[in-house]
Amino acid sequence: MTTAINVIITVITVISSVISALYLPKALYVIAGLFTTRKFQAAQNCHKYAILVAARNEEAVVGNLLESIRRQDYPGELTTFVVADNCTDNTAQIVRDNGAVCYERFDSEHRTKGFALQFLLENIARDYGENAFEGYFIFDADNLLRSDFVSKMNDAFDSGAKIITSYRNTKNFDDNWISSSYALHWMRTIRTTNRGISALNLTTRLQGTGFLFAAETIRKQGWIYTSLTEDRAMSADTVADGYRITYQNDAEFYDEQPTVFRQAMRQRIRWAKGHIQAFGESGGKLFRGTFKAPASVQNFCCFDMLTTIYPRSVVTFFKNVLLLILRILLVVLAGFLWGPFLGLFISIGLNFLYSWGSSMLTAIYVMVTEHRHIPKLKWYRAVWHVFMFPMFDIIGKISMLIALFMHVEWKPIVHDRSVTIDEIDGK
Repeated sequence: MTTAINVIITVITVISSVISALYLPKALYVIAGLFTTRKFQAAQNCHKYAILVAARNEEAVVGNLLESIRRQDYPGELTTFVVADNCTDNTAQIVRDNGAVCYERFDSEHRTKGFALQFLLENIARDYGENAFEGYFIFDADNLLRSDFVSKMNDAFDSGAKIITSYRNTKNFDDNWISSSYALHWMRTIRTTNRGISALNLTTRLQGTGFLFAAETIRKQGWIYTSLTEDRAMSADTVADGYRITYQNDAEFYDEQPTVFRQAMRQRIRWAKGHIQAFGESGGKLFRGTFKAPASVQNFCCFDMLTTIYPRSVVTFFKNVLLLILRILLVVLAGFLWGPFLGLFISIGLNFLYSWGSSMLTAIYVMVTEHRHIPKLKWYRAVWHVFMFPMFDIIGKISMLIALFMHVEWKPIVHDRSVTIDEIDGK
């Protein structure tokens, strides 16, 4: 019996080590991103863009977004479309007062942001034509854009990039540990993934808002990304179809992060469910793309995206639970000696402390390397934000487990931080 248990433990450990080895290329992105990122020459052409915004009861913030769009220094054609999605407030009127095109949607059954964007794009195609715009930006109503945002994204688009994400900053970094953890999470992605991966001309992933995609990417099938996390679904699907997602470090925008634990937990569970859905929907396509002939860099891009949407934390959790049960059995079969039993739980505690410390070091790395994008903080506030950042990752892992068994519905996040881009620049 003891021999069989040891064999099972060895097999599980070997398989886990092999899976971990598949993630080693991601370390290269961290190293490359420390030193450089992809740069784009000034565009020779001004392309025609539409800005898409899905807004649900966003009267407190949508006006500030539209003002920051009006103040863009981009000399080309730029039209803003907002879908007032199941709104019961004054969102639609504020949108029209700010000169944007507003479509109102009332559909209590199909409630995700993806369905709202689908409705919006269908109306644009009907009223303006399917080929009216070369590319589409997607923003949330709480976003704010620096005045050169569209111009910088146009530089990347004019270089031939078809899908481009940007620098995501935060309006309310220092509200509490929840908002700062979100902010550090986005900046961690920039530092450990986006910068390096774009420098290597591979593919990164979209993150909800602040991105641009060419009209051609949805011309055949239309907007089909209506799941709980339309950004992950689009990332996986477009890479499987042969596109790459690049990153423009010089295009910066801001959004509002949750500050209430209940809202944050609800959002994280939705993200986790969407993550699992994206793996189920596009995992097979990405796997086939990994081995598609003739071999090219796109094979690796499919492989990398597959490892990104693979629900690793769920698999790791069940692996660790199984290993714990097996090791407890070994202790019991050996006569329930307190020494080995106590050593097992000391090992678990040390692993927890190592994980917490590693996450804190990551937060310090981000705070130092991205200090120009972070508001000035009191030293004790900075220490507190660094100390609490590991909790963000723990919540993410718990959310994945909950999402695995829970029916999840899309619910909006309340945005009430009425901040203008001038106030951000002044800070």
